[in-house]
Amino acid sequence: MLIYSLRRLANLLPTLLIVSFIVFAMVRLIPGDPVTAIAGPDSTPELMAQIRESLGLNEPLLAQYGVYLRGLVTGDLGTSIRSRQPVWSEIGRRLPATLELAGAAMLLSLVVGVGLGVLAALRPGGTVDALARFVSLFGVSSPTFWTGLLFILAFAYYWRLFPISGRGGLEHLVLPAATVSLTSVAFISRLTRASLLEVLSQDYVRTARAKGTAGSRVVLKHALRNALMSPITVAGLEFGRLLSGVIVIEIIFSWPGTGRLLVNAIQFRDFPVIQGLVLVYALIFALVNLAVDLVYAALDPRIALR
Repeated sequence: MLIYSLRRLANLLPTLLIVSFIVFAMVRLIPGDPVTAIAGPDSTPELMAQIRESLGLNEPLLAQYGVYLRGLVTGDLGTSIRSRQPVWSEIGRRLPATLELAGAAMLLSLVVGVGLGVLAALRPGGTVDALARFVSLFGVSSPTFWTGLLFILAFAYYWRLFPISGRGGLEHLVLPAATVSLTSVAFISRLTRASLLEVLSQDYVRTARAKGTAGSRVVLKHALRNALMSPITVAGLEFGRLLSGVIVIEIIFSWPGTGRLLVNAIQFRDFPVIQGLVLVYALIFALVNLAVDLVYAALDPRIALR
């Protein structure tokens, strides 16, 4: 297990290196000139040339990437073109809010999704199964921004159960987390239901029932562990979708996370901030999937031996 963990951890480095180069090259394809954004449209050519030289934009792409890579090795993500503050400082002030929202959405997705899926599989065709199908259909077919506006209108404006916007206590977290997690709840609940129904039809489960083992023990000890393999795999991928989904939700609910920072950086052609944010997102996504792989190997030790 330790060797498997170290091998998976070592695979992260080339992945992040490739991501950093792709992001570095792609942000320079964004239409617009950051020098114009800094100096203004009425600035003189001499001033624009001076700014371009100071930012190193006259250097070849690979030379610029080499300078950026040397900074990454020392933990330096560069300096924001717009605010002139270190990028890591800009991201560090807002990242906890984004992780709080994404983490709450992921927790909600797993608890509600797995719970609904298990209950639907135990009573196929029943009331809970119908409710799970409705939640799945609503979650998959509804755009996130529309669901967020609908929740604000219903739960914050008319019924006044939760605050409309902002970050504060748990009551501020409910609506944005529920909005972001709705699609993940749909996927995880349907996947859990299908996996558990398949496992419950296996011979070893029927044997356990034939021996007189209690129904709850059969499900919790013999069936659920194997049925959770697929939902756990999807949960890792869903966390990446949640990270991208919170960007829109942060703007709708005025959540002070990295979403607004990324939108402003794209509008201002703030290359260092865009690169830093995408790289941080990629690192978080890779670490979450590493954790999922370790959980996967813990549930099925044969994976660690391959």
